[in-house]
Amino acid sequence: MKTYKIMITLLSILVLTACDDFLDLTPISEETSADAYNTASQIEAALVGAYESFQSSEYYVWDNILFQDVRSDNNYAGGDNPEIFTIDFLNITPTHSRLFTHWSNIYNAISKANIVLERVDGVTDPLLTEERKNQIKGEAYFLRSYHYFTLVKLWGGVPLITSTIKSTAPGSVNIPRASVTEVYQQITADLELAATLLPDTYGSDASVNKARATAGAAFALAAKAYAQQPIPDYEKVLSNIQNVESSKANYRLINYNQLFDGNNYNNAESIIEVQYLGGNEGNYGPQLLLPPSISGDTWRKFVTPSHDLINAFDAQGDVVRKNASILFEAVQWVDEYWGNAAGSSIPFSYKWKEAGGFASSNRQYLLRYGDMVLLKAEALNELNQLEPAATEVNRIRARASLPDLTANQKSSKEVLRQTILEERRLELFQEGQRWDDLARFNQLVSTMNNLVEIDLRDGSTVNYNMTEAKILLPIPQQELDRNPALTQNPL
Repeated sequence: MKTYKIMITLLSILVLTACDDFLDLTPISEETSADAYNTASQIEAALVGAYESFQSSEYYVWDNILFQDVRSDNNYAGGDNPEIFTIDFLNITPTHSRLFTHWSNIYNAISKANIVLERVDGVTDPLLTEERKNQIKGEAYFLRSYHYFTLVKLWGGVPLITSTIKSTAPGSVNIPRASVTEVYQQITADLELAATLLPDTYGSDASVNKARATAGAAFALAAKAYAQQPIPDYEKVLSNIQNVESSKANYRLINYNQLFDGNNYNNAESIIEVQYLGGNEGNYGPQLLLPPSISGDTWRKFVTPSHDLINAFDAQGDVVRKNASILFEAVQWVDEYWGNAAGSSIPFSYKWKEAGGFASSNRQYLLRYGDMVLLKAEALNELNQLEPAATEVNRIRARASLPDLTANQKSSKEVLRQTILEERRLELFQEGQRWDDLARFNQLVSTMNNLVEIDLRDGSTVNYNMTEAKILLPIPQQELDRNPALTQNPL
């Protein structure tokens, strides 16, 4: 197991005399079940392994951008990968290799959290205090909830596995899909419990507080889950965000450019983020997106911003967020949407700004306060509090040097709802949010079918042929073959 930054930050606050034992620990997967979780350092190692899934699971590295931004109206596929083209054109089949990879990796992450929850109470090591046991439980509940939130948004109802599987008998491993409602009930119940077990902070070290689940992170994720569930509960969205805002962690908006300049991670706006250091503990995603002048190579890059997105920034006069998020550069390859000739200037996704040769220190925020501000605006609007909702939107616009909303932009609940959706698009581009937002606002089918994108090679308009069935991904065929209790999503 690599000694990731998150491992270092977790250990830095543990009052353990056995830290050296932890650093020398044989991977948990190689220990026997009888002796793997007897000491404080071993259960802490298991928890670190659960966090590590944010770095090892490809979905959380950059595929979340493919399935959220590229699959929606924010980006074209770019690059030369046929499977990414199918994501862009909404032609994803059950045999698409990324489906089974992500399904497997995310369930593996859930299994890691379940192991921690099952074993932590059995650790009798006096170095593991009751307070720390409760924190570990809260962290594991949060992690399990985060992964189930990912699964339910991608696939709808999925098997709910809340304990480790101890038998290979068909009745133990062939688990049917729970309903979407049941999955959300599990997510929110876990998060409500986690919030009671977790502290606002673990001390004064931001690299610890932003690496680990806190009460603020549990409240923030609960707010998102209550909004995204089939029948949103905006009262609970609002109450959870109010708990985020009253946290002793003192979350606040910071300068937008500093959010993404690579020099201000673990900042006051960050609620929780993946702790990439670079080098052996680096993020390979930026190398796939950044232009030749930064990446140092000349092959065609992925996740190209769309005309529709650029037009959305320009329509608002949003220079601050556009420049922080997108970089134009002339390239020698042919781009079928931006320039059907070598030497054309095309846009690049730019919230990651350092490539690092597939080993960047650039990070994704798992949760940040700016998202909460706009989600609060959404909740207030849906609860018919239009002026307070507009005030929250104006907070976000002010830091982007944009004027307050006009009377027309907030003239009715329906109009303000659309205004908030557009604001979220510009604020959260390249952060893996757009598909979910369109789904929550029930605008995926209309948005994709009304999208006008011209292929310059022949002047044709792209037909996305979006349907309700395409909102969810197909269950991966390999999993259907392995588990006959599963049923496929409509195709």
